[in-house]
Amino acid sequence: MSSATEPVAPPAADPSQPAAFHPGLSQPGAFPADGQPVPAWAAYAPYQEPRQDRVTRFIQRSWRTSPLWVAPAAMLVCMAGAVGYTLATHPTEANAGAAPSCLLKYTTGFVCPGCGGTRAAWYLLHGDIPAAARHHALFVFAVPFLLYMYVAWAGKRLFNWKLPELTLSPGVIGAFIAVWGAFSILRNLPWPPFTAFYV
Repeated sequence: MSSATEPVAPPAADPSQPAAFHPGLSQPGAFPADGQPVPAWAAYAPYQEPRQDRVTRFIQRSWRTSPLWVAPAAMLVCMAGAVGYTLATHPTEANAGAAPSCLLKYTTGFVCPGCGGTRAAWYLLHGDIPAAARHHALFVFAVPFLLYMYVAWAGKRLFNWKLPELTLSPGVIGAFIAVWGAFSILRNLPWPPFTAFYV
């Protein structure tokens, strides 16, 4: 038989109910002013959603309040800048040290995963698809999909077009990255027929 002075064991906490917070308690098992024991789960504050930093709040507020055309226009400006840079630098006529230059290839002689991409873009802009594929086949393969994704996204955002969406599953993205990695290794092998990939 338990003594009258022994504390009564508190009931088990209901996990479906939010935890109560007792001010002034820093650890479970403490006793508040009324002298009753407090269960361990009640000595801690309930979970609170973390506050976003200023940069995140600014970006999200700008995204919500900006006109619908701002994001597609910004993407279009970026693409136009890349096209202008490619046309202005004449990458097919540049020597090893001229801009744009790949630092990895310039210092080690190895062809990086992106080597040939600028020249491939230059040839694409001039309508020479075989030459573009010769310099970077995977880049040429990806360009139509990227352009379609932009048109479908911008058209839906601006004009509510109902174009079929191109969804890329993690498996597809992983397979593309694996093929790109294998392509990057093969184009550095010094034996035929892999030397045909060298740019």
